[in-house]
Amino acid sequence: MQATAKEFIIALDEGTTNAKAVVLDSRGKVIVKFSQPLAIQTPRDGWVEQSGEALVTASLTVIASAVAHVGAENVAALAISNQRETAIGWYRDSGEPINAAITWQCTRSAAFCDTLRHDRQEQHIKRATGLPIAPLFSASKMRWLLDATVDGHLRAERGGICLGTIDSWLLWNLTAGEAFCCDYSNAARTQLLNLHRGEWDDEMLALFGIPRAALPDIKPSSGLFGHTKGLAAIPDGIPIMSMIGDSHAALFGHALGEAGCVKATYGTGSSVMAPVKSAQCDIDALATTVAWHDGDQLVWGLEGNIPHTGDAVAWMADSTGLSELSAAELAHELNPLPASVDSTLGVYFVPALTGLGAPWWDDSARGVICGLSRGVKRAHLIRAALESITYQIADVVVAMRQHEEFTLTALMVDGGPTNNDWLMQYQADLLGCPVMRSDVPELSAIGAALLARKALHPGSTADLQAFLTEHSTFQPDMARHQRLQTRWQEWRHAVDRTLWKPDSPA
Repeated sequence: MQATAKEFIIALDEGTTNAKAVVLDSRGKVIVKFSQPLAIQTPRDGWVEQSGEALVTASLTVIASAVAHVGAENVAALAISNQRETAIGWYRDSGEPINAAITWQCTRSAAFCDTLRHDRQEQHIKRATGLPIAPLFSASKMRWLLDATVDGHLRAERGGICLGTIDSWLLWNLTAGEAFCCDYSNAARTQLLNLHRGEWDDEMLALFGIPRAALPDIKPSSGLFGHTKGLAAIPDGIPIMSMIGDSHAALFGHALGEAGCVKATYGTGSSVMAPVKSAQCDIDALATTVAWHDGDQLVWGLEGNIPHTGDAVAWMADSTGLSELSAAELAHELNPLPASVDSTLGVYFVPALTGLGAPWWDDSARGVICGLSRGVKRAHLIRAALESITYQIADVVVAMRQHEEFTLTALMVDGGPTNNDWLMQYQADLLGCPVMRSDVPELSAIGAALLARKALHPGSTADLQAFLTEHSTFQPDMARHQRLQTRWQEWRHAVDRTLWKPDSPA
């Protein structure tokens, strides 16, 4: 291999449970990947945190392995996709964390969020940032970090403390403290970014008590962030050419943000995200966020989050005895079982196991199985659980149609449950549009690598089409589409039952 080739891009996908380094060649193909698990600590009920040092160590380990595999002289750039909303603070002079990183799942700032609601700040915050009040977002976590540090607010005001999302923390450590930046997509998840102006919002900073001096500079997701420096196993001088939140990276990796290509990630829960060209954020049921800045322009995203999709199937498998099978046997069973019956015999399962997410947003809703009759067997119940995934995603799509720029030409899907062909076909038939499943699972890494490639080889985003992964397409049966609309309406009635509350506690 020639030393001048510089053909490889190493994409670090820093998730919640793993740090993965994925090496892509000059054609955009994944040639090797390295992974390190990441531990999660739950020191108190509702608290979820991770060691900031452990996040860095794992990330540097997998990057070093990737560099060693292809040779440093052949690495063109690093790219970073990261878990979103997780917040960390560190001392500017030493680089030592002031506390553990507070992850996106952590709810320790819920009381402060309740205060904001009580003070009727919800609409004000939503108009500026596109996001509802929730302990999920970084701003209330950052406030907690300063509150928990001796003279935290004063030291932050004087520039002695840095606060950031994980992309900025990794960049700081990769560049020996020379670069303190984040990208627009991660900034948009803090609840401190003005969605319309694309800069830190003074009113939000005041409301959350976060000094501007503690925050990173905001840069496009595609472009030079800095160079590696001072690391034991990674040579100096490798450019870091992109940073982006993982869900946003997956949307970019599917179809580069092409209008009408809506992404749905199927996991324990689901994120549905659609690219849009303006920061319209008056749809109560959805968040509006920055999808990315490709170096030329900002692209916004509409997003709806559903807490129980794959989780609904897991719960039903558990409840019907299927969970006693091995993971491989279970996956095998879940394909033929729903197809073995013509319908659910009128059964609907609304998996509001810890409440309903988008578009309903009711934390107190609880799950319902309705329509049971004597003939209902396991296959009908499993089918009802799988159908519930498709209806929930379709409900979010309906909410998205309120945005004047929203279109749906194809649903781009990724995540474990998408391996179920029956489920994918049902989703296509229900929505009446093609469902396109990526044949490569590392979409977040691919999205970040493509943004790095754009920075290395300036041109239009459309030039990256040739590097996109293959998709398997499920075409809708339009006759079945018509029939399923009735079932979808019946599902809505079942949802109404979960929203019902007794007049008095039992």
